[in-house]
Amino acid sequence: MEWKEYFIGQLMTQREVTIIWDKFLSQSSWKLETIFNHLHAMPAIQIKQKHILCSRCNCQDQQQYYKFYFNKKKIIYCCSCLQMGRICSNDLLYYLPNNQPLTIRNQKSFLTWQGKLSPQQNKASQEVAEQLDDSSHPHLIHAVTGAGKTEMLFPIIDEILRKDGKIALVSPRVDVCIELFPRIKAAFNSVKVLLLHGKSETKYEPCEILIATTHQLLRFFQAFDLVIVDEVDAFPYVDNESLHFAVNRAVKKKGKLIFLTATPDKKIVEAVKKGLIHQTILPARFHGFPLVEPIFLWLGDWKTNLVNQQKNSKLLLSLKHFIALEGRKLIFIANIKLAILLSEWLEKLFKGLRLTYVYSTDPLRHQKVEKMRKGHYDILISTSILERGVTFENCHVFILGAEDPLFSKSALVQMIGRVGRKAAYPSGKVVFGHYGITKEMKRAAIEIKGMNQLASKRGLLNANA
Repeated sequence: MEWKEYFIGQLMTQREVTIIWDKFLSQSSWKLETIFNHLHAMPAIQIKQKHILCSRCNCQDQQQYYKFYFNKKKIIYCCSCLQMGRICSNDLLYYLPNNQPLTIRNQKSFLTWQGKLSPQQNKASQEVAEQLDDSSHPHLIHAVTGAGKTEMLFPIIDEILRKDGKIALVSPRVDVCIELFPRIKAAFNSVKVLLLHGKSETKYEPCEILIATTHQLLRFFQAFDLVIVDEVDAFPYVDNESLHFAVNRAVKKKGKLIFLTATPDKKIVEAVKKGLIHQTILPARFHGFPLVEPIFLWLGDWKTNLVNQQKNSKLLLSLKHFIALEGRKLIFIANIKLAILLSEWLEKLFKGLRLTYVYSTDPLRHQKVEKMRKGHYDILISTSILERGVTFENCHVFILGAEDPLFSKSALVQMIGRVGRKAAYPSGKVVFGHYGITKEMKRAAIEIKGMNQLASKRGLLNANA
């Protein structure tokens, strides 16, 4: 492997360059000083009059910059991307753009996936593939949850690989990345696939496919021929200007940017209307069954009933019916303390019931999700952190307190989407347990119904569905 392969497309501090050289090239004829001479450099922190700008994260918030003095000299550093290592105004960032043009070098496919795309998946995949050369317009794939977006991307990824290109498949959510990694690795088992996120011990190495959180793209500069952002409307990417900047910078000048989501936000919808982003819509799941539409269930003052552990309440009666359903059960609730309280109450009432709870900062979160996937739990009580990127077979969903302001239309649609994703279990039950119907609840139900109607109009639903 040429020395450039270890540096190309990355944005590195002096220390990071030295670590790469020490790990891969210290035994070669390439000297560290020679490597630095071949790399481009820019000031880590740019200071223009009173305006300060971080070259790594492009932070515009002047309150995120702090100063200290070293040898009587004022040093400024950025707190916005501090978790990736401190960079200061006396530092340089080194980079080597990926200028290699795409040309077909391999006639043979790299795709080892043995499955088959549905007609609508195949049509959508071809539609996106035809626009890969249009680097000036990102492409939005607006597909319902469980439509098989990942599989639809396989031919597109394969085309880039055959042209000796580099691909980054990123998401704001760690859970999504963790679930994508084994699927992509299995689908392209002859190429190197790397998983990178803040909690992983893996360090970046040259690879054909990078699967990472959007934060990790702060480390790259014109690195990828194709960048795919899954769950583009999810927190923290949706309103984070630094992450938008990182994604756009990580794509090569002639590279392609693809967005995936079931719930595009207003900014993306407006960009589509203006023709700034091209769009492909998939209104049906790959198995041809409609999306499960939610049942609205009034529970009264369910919070008081939960806190007081009221046994003769509508809340407990409804939960009993839900727990009796065959298969795995997801209960979403906005408040962590109430989630823990519900877990303890149900464990006390239903002896032998295998359940647990999970939240965003839970240190055992990923282990619990994996145990749920393997059938070690009957019920998983979760905050909205599991609204995306998690698939369980034969799953039902109960959204307790669906009226909560934290549950937006987008979040509710994603929660509904956990049900009926597998062909073997294409249906299930979704309950909006509430103490009053909100506009977001109504909008979510309308969205699901509208997609089902569009799928039916296009003839995409099975006759037996």
